Amino acid sequence: MTRAERPAGPLLLGVRHHGPGSARAVRAALDAACPRAVLVEGPPEADALLPLAADEGMRPPVALLAHAVDDPGQAAFWPLAAFSPEWVAIRWALEHGVPARFIDLPAANSLAMAQAAEREADSGENENENGNGNGNGNGEGNGEGNGEGGDGTDGGVGDAGAGGSTARAPIDPIGVLAGTAGYDDPERWWEDVVEHRTRDGEAVDPRAPFAALAEAMTALREVYGDGGHPRDAVREAHMRIQLRKAGKEFGDDIAVVCGAWHVPALGTRTTLAADRALLKGLPKVKAELTWVPWSHRRLARHSGYGAGIDSPGWYGHLFDAPDRPIERWMTKVAGLMRDEDRFVSSAHVIEAVRLAETLAAMRGRPLAGLGETTDAIRAVMCEGSEVPLALVQDRLIIGETLGQVPDTAPAVPLQRDLTRQQRTLRLKPEAQERELELDLRKDNDAARSRLLHRLRVLAVGWGEPAAGRASTGTFRESWRLHWEPELYVQVAEAGTWGTTVLSAATAKAESQAASATALAEVTALAEQCLLAELPDALPVVMRALADRAALDADVGHLADALPALARTLRYGDVRSTDTAALGEVAAGLAERICVGLPPACTGLDADGAAELRGRVDGIHTAIGLLTGAAPVNVGMDADGLRERWTAVLHKLAARDTVAGVIRGRATRLLLDEGRLAEDDAARLMGLALSPGTPPADAAAWIEGFVGGASGGGMLLVHDERLLGLVDAWLTGVPADLFADVLPLLRRTFSAYEAGVRRTLGELVRRGPAAGGAAATGTGTESGTTAPGFAPGLDEARADAVEPVLRLLLGLDNDLAPDGDAEFGRTGRAANVKEPLGATG
Repeated sequence: MTRAERPAGPLLLGVRHHGPGSARAVRAALDAACPRAVLVEGPPEADALLPLAADEGMRPPVALLAHAVDDPGQAAFWPLAAFSPEWVAIRWALEHGVPARFIDLPAANSLAMAQAAEREADSGENENENGNGNGNGNGEGNGEGNGEGGDGTDGGVGDAGAGGSTARAPIDPIGVLAGTAGYDDPERWWEDVVEHRTRDGEAVDPRAPFAALAEAMTALREVYGDGGHPRDAVREAHMRIQLRKAGKEFGDDIAVVCGAWHVPALGTRTTLAADRALLKGLPKVKAELTWVPWSHRRLARHSGYGAGIDSPGWYGHLFDAPDRPIERWMTKVAGLMRDEDRFVSSAHVIEAVRLAETLAAMRGRPLAGLGETTDAIRAVMCEGSEVPLALVQDRLIIGETLGQVPDTAPAVPLQRDLTRQQRTLRLKPEAQERELELDLRKDNDAARSRLLHRLRVLAVGWGEPAAGRASTGTFRESWRLHWEPELYVQVAEAGTWGTTVLSAATAKAESQAASATALAEVTALAEQCLLAELPDALPVVMRALADRAALDADVGHLADALPALARTLRYGDVRSTDTAALGEVAAGLAERICVGLPPACTGLDADGAAELRGRVDGIHTAIGLLTGAAPVNVGMDADGLRERWTAVLHKLAARDTVAGVIRGRATRLLLDEGRLAEDDAARLMGLALSPGTPPADAAAWIEGFVGGASGGGMLLVHDERLLGLVDAWLTGVPADLFADVLPLLRRTFSAYEAGVRRTLGELVRRGPAAGGAAATGTGTESGTTAPGFAPGLDEARADAVEPVLRLLLGLDNDLAPDGDAEFGRTGRAANVKEPLGATG
């Protein structure tokens, strides 16, 4: 089409955002019209960023990020995929040397308006409920919107009614058009009318799809007006002003790419004064814009981006496939299935294509769409199973593509420092969640750990600690990494603390230490500072910790604070950090806990007792770590602290006024540590389960002693005296009280593994006759023992097993000087009396 043949006025190309059919049509229309300038819906402040779209380092999906300078958390995104019509128009203009400009409402205004709307919503909720008719767009400043209040194709629009006195529910224009055409699925209608009919070469007139869509939107706006979105009128007024400016510079030889909903408004003749009046008095903030990587997953509706699409991966495939899109799609699916070790042959691909085309013909569709291909894949390649189909949905239909922006894109200094460290440490941001194992003895892994911990101090949630492979040491860390586009906003917010990751994390840690009110907050911060290696912040945190610890007399607060301090001391040894001051504070906390814990465990209700039981476990673990780390903490009396804690546990186990669940737990901890003889444990259990004890209290004692995932089931399996006591008590509970203790018992025993429960059931089923030891208290007194159990420990057989275990664990390194392996097997085993784990 020559310029002489084109109708007068600017070329208005109304599109559906992120629609591959619209993108192809835009490219064809621009090729035919060859305009002198291209105007695109978007924030004008980003005009200076447009040349970066042609950079080799720019790979969509990407997004324009705008944030308020004074409040970086107030931000908005304008995402663009390779199949977005706006992106295609921008790239066409750059490739042809044609000026490209954004014409939407400035981000400075849209961010301020969104901020004002949020304040209004918070303060005027009742007024809105009374029907003031203010619609809510899809729009600016919601943190994930595309800066649009509704384009008639991706978001809903509403009608405020006459005078704004009544409000209609927002309508979906595509849904209205689809319903008019007899479709019950708007997405299917759009595919049939646009996506499947605008492939290159099929449309005779490149303007035809846009003319038809503009006519439909004009009819809708005659009925629904502005859709109840006041911001649309303001945005469209600004677009018309920008159109007039471009017209003076380039004449009518310009192309405008915008949401189809706006086309009728842009074609309406209005006066400049009227448009300026709409823009008068708009709020404004200082805003900064840049390009940031985006992802297909964030384009999907279910990921939280309301103006996105359900299937960005599928739409990307439709846009990129030069021909035979169904065949190419089935080939992709087959490749994915094979990568997951599923048997899929070329015959499966051929049959799936045939089935998809047949389904399309039966359903009266011009081409097979996503519904037909998915049904075919489910039937042919997945054998009717939804499990492998879910993999296709996640990996292909939505996709894992993460965009990339060039280094020359504007960024806050903190973002640049983070990017530099990511490259140095070879930690590439990825859209797909992945596990990362770190060995802190390696310099690169230790540096990675420091970076991730510093980002956690700054509340940049790129990595979260995860439960890794079993290890009793502190040299390993496991992380779960997942990069989301919103993290760029979090980095911008954290940039207020400093220009580098280290300086920002240090400044924020110092500020948090000064403002913390709870002791547990400061101890957790001390642990973070040590893990993140913030040497300048640690003294400030330590002073705050000492002050809070000296003033806090609540045993619960002290108990919550001690575990973090103990872990910090343990990590300090690994990271070569001086933790002497921490050791003194921790030892002081432990001493105060030993004094105050017994009185705090009396007079508790069930919930309070359960909470304090968890704290007792935490204190016990912490004191074990403190006494183990004592050699590196000058001044800590490890043996004295251990003995004092043991005395506290004895008090808790023997005192009747202490809640049953805590008494039972204290007894179990003493037994596990070897500080309580088995006969004494059986005596305490017998007292707790005696007929004079209320059944509820006895059940609570059992829960504390053998409940949870602490090996209580195995204790009962291997000590039939204790099992016999539990069995005898349970059978003696009166029928009218049994229902009261049943929930507690069920909670206790349901935590055991299935094999443990089965073994316990078999032991109980054998009864006292087979397990006489359980009835008499010892196996030797009755002359009988339970099957599989000896009356005592056979040390000779145990010594024979020990060398094999040492060899398997890599601990058997001591051989005779002449290399006699027999000496290593017998001499070592004969002299070792401590547990295996104590000598490694």
